[in-house]
Amino acid sequence: MEPTWLTWAKELQSIAQSGLAYSKDVYDIERLERIREISTEILAHYTELDHKTIKELFANETGYATPKVDIRAVVFQEGKLLLVQEKADGKWALPGGWGDIGLTPSEVAVKEVKEEAGLDVKAARLLAVLDKKCHPHPPSAYHTYKILIQCEIVSGQAAQGLETSAVDFFAEDQLPPLSAGRNTESQIQLVFDYANDPEKAVYFD
Repeated sequence: MEPTWLTWAKELQSIAQSGLAYSKDVYDIERLERIREISTEILAHYTELDHKTIKELFANETGYATPKVDIRAVVFQEGKLLLVQEKADGKWALPGGWGDIGLTPSEVAVKEVKEEAGLDVKAARLLAVLDKKCHPHPPSAYHTYKILIQCEIVSGQAAQGLETSAVDFFAEDQLPPLSAGRNTESQIQLVFDYANDPEKAVYFD
């Protein structure tokens, strides 16, 4: 789904980062730094981001390069899906965010629902593990796996959080404008498929 130039830029960045983590030869390090620089130049050419911003977001990590993990909670109430309105873009998404060091995926899902929607939930079922590049998200500098975890409401009242401006439940045919960087229309359709079919197998890729 993602543009070829973005795939190439991320692969170059990954090769350079992993090489820099292990290389001891000064000449190899110099070449790898240049590969990393080329990857940021590709992003600068095809996007509106300035070179400094790209370096901070895209080429600032060390160690062996691995995908980032984005965890999203799927919560239904009377057949309607919980979505939160993101302050960042004014659009709607499943509660969630980057995985946290020290927390399991289920713990992250529970925490994010509490922080973004005010509800206490318990994790109940893994629905999907998605590679973001295989879905129609806007281009992203990070290679990201998205984990969708169904949760059940235990207690609490829906309330906005620090990063959200509204919280609501939506029917399948009455969805608000979606924050495509966080979840796509096809992914929201997928979670409704799980609501309609409790025996549906875990989706991956």
